[in-house]
Amino acid sequence: MSRTTEVAQQSRNIQSGGALAILLMVLSVMVLTGWSQAGLAQGLPDFTELVEDNAGAVVNISTTSAPKAGNTRGMPFDERQLEQMPEFFQDFFRGPQSPFGGSPGNSQPRRSMGSGFIVSEDGYVLTNNHVVEGADEIIVRLNDRRELPATLVGTDPRSDMAVLKLENGEDLPVVKVGRSSELKVGEWVFAIGSPFGFDYTVTAGIVSALGRSLPSENYVPFIQTDVAINPGNSGGPLFNLDGEVVGINSQIYTRSGGFMGVSFAIPIDDAMNVFRQLRDKGVVSRGWLGVLIQEVNRDLAESFGLERPRGALIAEVMADSPAQQAGLQAGDIVLSYDGEPVELSSDLPPMVGRTPVGETAGLRVLRGGEVIEMGVEIGRLPEEGSQQAAVPSGESGGPTSAPLGMMVEPLPADMADSLGVDRGVVVADVARGPAYEAGIRPRDVITEINRKKVASVEDFREVVRALPDDKAVSVRVVRQGRALYLVMKP
Repeated sequence: MSRTTEVAQQSRNIQSGGALAILLMVLSVMVLTGWSQAGLAQGLPDFTELVEDNAGAVVNISTTSAPKAGNTRGMPFDERQLEQMPEFFQDFFRGPQSPFGGSPGNSQPRRSMGSGFIVSEDGYVLTNNHVVEGADEIIVRLNDRRELPATLVGTDPRSDMAVLKLENGEDLPVVKVGRSSELKVGEWVFAIGSPFGFDYTVTAGIVSALGRSLPSENYVPFIQTDVAINPGNSGGPLFNLDGEVVGINSQIYTRSGGFMGVSFAIPIDDAMNVFRQLRDKGVVSRGWLGVLIQEVNRDLAESFGLERPRGALIAEVMADSPAQQAGLQAGDIVLSYDGEPVELSSDLPPMVGRTPVGETAGLRVLRGGEVIEMGVEIGRLPEEGSQQAAVPSGESGGPTSAPLGMMVEPLPADMADSLGVDRGVVVADVARGPAYEAGIRPRDVITEINRKKVASVEDFREVVRALPDDKAVSVRVVRQGRALYLVMKP
């Protein structure tokens, strides 16, 4: 063989070997990709059997209400549900082109729809209060297309819950009730409901957070999820991967009118407590402490001697309340309730609300730099709209100015009566300075500075003279009848 032929042969061998190596690499990548995708798919939950097993106990709820005076539009959603929709849908359902009757002068019954689920074989159904509020007729449609009339057993607007009772229901499917207290953040959950009237729609996601407090419902520690919830889902169940109901889908947070990845569910532990009370007594009783509280931020924590922000700061104690009778004071910080730590002020109302009326709860309280323990006999939460007066406890001199940048004057008797306070000084004017930066404004009534009571202008002068330099101090003010703590750095 010639030298040229030998070189050519070697070159062909190298090329064929290189091609084989490349082919093996490509096959390896394909195999690894397939394995990784298969592993990823195996790690995701399969909801098919869960949905098949539980969809039967989920119901669609439609209501009809007599038209109110001046109401000229019939529609399938109530105002609360409509406000959560995109503007296009609001115009459609409210406008004259609405198939549900929206032309001016055409007074038709108002219709609404939502979801719910059956919790007992004798036909009790749980849903949201806003789904059935004001309804004259309630029809519940089951998965097998049966339509049954329902009676309203009771409602609890504070938790946005309602209990219905199906009439003439036989062989009713029932959900399994789980324990929301065992939920973990990051856990998979799914919802079944009727968004926009599309029956038995399934959406899934994870638990985003627990114990969320919303301005409209202080006594519900909501479950936050990223499960897609829309108008019509309200009142439907939130399931875990064991097929157990762990919550009732209730609200969404949105700036667009549609779902934005933030939805809220009522924990089933709280919901079942409300259900049992409505079923057995027709009303819901909640524990009541009788205090107004606020969050402890970093500056307030420093001024009260806490190493970090935690607890619920009592801004005001109500008259004749369990808190007053137990000796709680404005300026106390509740650190724990019945052995449970209070990290955020929003933790406290649900804890108190779940406590049976008449039971004694143990509190750990920070007062004057010292931690004390006390027992409080929990009362019953008054009905909404009932007024409770504030309790504070003190006299006067002439107007004065201070290096804090504000001028104060004696508290007039008529102003004290109207605000429900019996001590303090009125802020007459505020210039740029520590007081203004703290948020103090004219007409505020100062009742306490640095945990020292201020009953007169002379008290104010003495307390201000004794203030430490370059240290945050708390200031309790009463503004428009509400007490709150501010933080000032002299």
